[in-house]
Parts: sequence; structure tokens; C-alpha cells
Amino acid sequence: MCEGNGAGWPDERHAGFRRVECGRCAAAVLVVKFSPQHTSVQWSAASVRACAEFSARAAAGEQSALIGTCGSLREAIDRAVSQGRLEVSPP
Repeated sequence: MCEGNGAGWPDERHAGFRRVECGRCAAAVLVVKFSPQHTSVQWSAASVRACAEFSARAAAGEQSALIGTCGSLREAIDRAVSQGRLEVSPP
């Protein structure tokens, strides 16, 4: 069992994150996929500012912390998986 957080779950902070860049705005995030359905994305302050979709939605009054995802980045992550640049790595 991996080192966990005390609840028996693996600690994602030590996972194999890979850099993925958005094809629309070039915002770069760190991504790890634990299953086809489970994707962990680490945004930096710079990537949030660079994201065209987040910027547009924030300008419309939404709080960036409440925006669930960026469709363009989701496409970039899916493309990275299909091209073999990002692997599904169960914890």
C-alpha cells in the first residue's frame, strides 16, 4: 500500500504528474490519470491567468475556483493520452 493520508488513500502529491499544454491558449498544467475517469489536474496561478476559458468566465462574474474544467484543456489531456504522452497510472 502507498503512503497515505491517514484514511488509507494514496497521496496524490507523489504521483507521476506530466505537463500538458492547452492547444487553445498554451496554459500549462500538471496532470496525472489514475483511471480513464479519474484525472488530477494541478493548476498554477500562472496557468489560471493564461487560460482563455477561465479568463472569459471570470470576466463574466464566475469565480475561477468554482469553474469545473476548461473544455480546451480537457481535449488536450485526452489527446495526450491517445498519443501516449500521458499514461493511465493506477495508484
